[in-house]
Amino acid sequence: MSAPKGYSFTQIRLHWVVAVLIVFQLIFGEDMGAAWEAVEEGAVPQMGTMVWAHILAGVAVLLLAVWRLGLRASRGVPEAPAGSAMMRRAADWGHIGLYALMVLAPISGLAAWYGGVEVAAEVHTLFKPLLILLVAGHVVAALYHQFVLKDGLLLRMKRPLD
Repeated sequence: MSAPKGYSFTQIRLHWVVAVLIVFQLIFGEDMGAAWEAVEEGAVPQMGTMVWAHILAGVAVLLLAVWRLGLRASRGVPEAPAGSAMMRRAADWGHIGLYALMVLAPISGLAAWYGGVEVAAEVHTLFKPLLILLVAGHVVAALYHQFVLKDGLLLRMKRPLD
């Protein structure tokens, strides 16, 4: 299968929906932390709107990430832009890390919340700074391509090119 010229409409929309959900999780996840602390103390957690929103958004990230991985496998992705071997490896590992966290963070959160697996909660907590670093790196790399290399890379996530 030859690589497509750009991402499909569905791939682009999924990318941006997942991005918004992840930013939401990172910004508004504190209520879930308070609810988990209540569980650890043997109290009944306050199941407010933001706790439910965190759970539902996490499940949505997981399902949409699996969908995205399926599309990557079936449709493929555009070739990486020309660049050094180091840049290519960084991009590959950055994407692997992002996809891994889009799958593992929700799974660990669900295992902690619904399974009472304390180590899953600890791992889930560790994922937050890793996710922030990977998202920041992803954004910086995209901006570097746009404003320094001026290679039009961002167009691939703006509209389908095929």
